[in-house]
Amino acid sequence: MLDVDTFLTTLYVMVDDFCHSQVPTPKKPGPQASLCASEVITLAIFARWGRFSSERDFYRYARSCLCNAFPTLPDRSQFNRLVRSHTELIERFIVHLLALLDAQRPPYEALDSSAMPIRDCKRRGHGWLAGRADIGWSNSLGWYEGFSLLTTVDPTGVITGFCFGAASTADQQLAETFFALRARPNRRLIGVGSAAGGPYIADKGFEGAENHRRWLERYGAHIIHPPKRNSRKRSWSKRLRRWVAQASARSSRRSTTSSSTPSACGGSGPMSSVGCGHVWRRG
Repeated sequence: MLDVDTFLTTLYVMVDDFCHSQVPTPKKPGPQASLCASEVITLAIFARWGRFSSERDFYRYARSCLCNAFPTLPDRSQFNRLVRSHTELIERFIVHLLALLDAQRPPYEALDSSAMPIRDCKRRGHGWLAGRADIGWSNSLGWYEGFSLLTTVDPTGVITGFCFGAASTADQQLAETFFALRARPNRRLIGVGSAAGGPYIADKGFEGAENHRRWLERYGAHIIHPPKRNSRKRSWSKRLRRWVAQASARSSRRSTTSSSTPSACGGSGPMSSVGCGHVWRRG
């Protein structure tokens, strides 16, 4: 496993090379930013590691341990504004990183949604994202106010695409939009990633024979999921379980034998499941 200094140095070099390959954006009026684009993207990706429980937790760590590497680190509010101003560049870099990790054509992808709470749902008032966020149900959190995040992950733990909607949005509705954008890409919504080369493994939230037929016919998205709740069949067939196990084993062997790209297993690569699979709350 890489230590923090080595990981940050490797990530910064990759980000800096990518930023220099992009068309420079017009300079905005006003004083020069305290951090360059490469530094902002590096810190934004590093802040998503699972060891940080919130924005405040990450910034306390950055203030105490990263000042030598980032001597011009601004206040937390100013850093958040810098991250928001580089959102499109961060998305382009993630797509570029996926290509480097050879994660575009895995044998299958796991499809699931998770809750993104932004405030206590019992608070009065409309909140700062009125009209965009609303109240929904999560099996792990109960009722919450915020968004629902839909992600696809390859067998090695690399996030290959994502989208989100209001908390009350059903999983099937999010999946419909997600598959449509993958089938007909929009350059302003590149975060959904490329169309999968294999099937999607999903839970019961994406059930529905009619939905599956429509997704397969319109978008080429093949869904594999447990039997429907009222189905007599209570488990996956032995053939299906064997296929999933074999596909996972093939993917693991390919990732361990590859030497041209960084590994995404065990937290040793920039896009490991430990680093990017954790969605932290606002501090």
